[in-house]
Amino acid sequence: MKKSQGLQDPFLNTLRKEKVPVSVFLVNGIKLQGQIDAFDQYVVVLKNSVSQMVYKHAISTVVPSRNIKIPTIVEPETSEES
Repeated sequence: MKKSQGLQDPFLNTLRKEKVPVSVFLVNGIKLQGQIDAFDQYVVVLKNSVSQMVYKHAISTVVPSRNIKIPTIVEPETSEES
């Protein structure tokens, strides 16, 4: 059974596809800047003058340089029949 990532995957994927510049704040306070080049379940690859692989557990906040529209995922409702 695959665990759903909720908003995380659509958010990161939109940032990646639209090449939106981002500021990534780590839990230790360090600020990284660049574009999301790739991501998976555990890491984000941030590209600027160099590429950096950042573990997601080290990320506190991702701040896009502009507003983005996150695709909405509508989950089917379950109906109970009597």
